[in-house]
Amino acid sequence: MSTKLYGTVSPERQKTMSGLEFVKGLASGVLPLNTIAQTLGYDVIEAESGRVVIAVDPTDAHLNPWGTVHGGLTATILDSCMGLAVQSTLEKGVGSTTLEFKISLVRPVTLETGQIRAEGKVLSCGRRVGTAEGRVTDTKGRLLAHGTTTCLIFPS
Repeated sequence: MSTKLYGTVSPERQKTMSGLEFVKGLASGVLPLNTIAQTLGYDVIEAESGRVVIAVDPTDAHLNPWGTVHGGLTATILDSCMGLAVQSTLEKGVGSTTLEFKISLVRPVTLETGQIRAEGKVLSCGRRVGTAEGRVTDTKGRLLAHGTTTCLIFPS
C-alpha cells in the first residue's frame, strides 16, 4: 500500500515556497504528487536545483496495442521531469508551464525493460523562458528516449 499523497497544492501554498522547496516537497512526500502521477504510477525520486528525476515501473496498464509501453508514458515523464527541473530554479511567487516539448523515442520500452527513469536538467532559465533537456534510461543506463522543453515563466 502506497503512503504517497496525491492531489493539488493550492496556489496560496505554492506562493509561500520557492520552486526548489516545492519540488523537494514532491520528492519527499511532504507535498502531494499530481493525480496523473497516481494514474500512471510514477514518482518524483530526486530533486535538486535544476535537476529532477522521475521513475516508473511499466505495467500492463501502460501497453499500446502492439504490446510495448505507450510512448505517452515516456512523453509524460519527460514533460514532468523537465518542467519540474525548471520550476526548481524559480523564486517564491513564480510559476512555469510548458510551452512546447519535443521527444525522440530511440528504443522500445517493454515490460521486460523494468523500471525507467527520466532525468530533467535545466539548460537555461531567464525571467520569461526556461529550457531543459531530459533523458529516459533503463536500469542498465541505456538511452530509451530524450527530449527538450521550453517553459513560460510567470508570476503565480
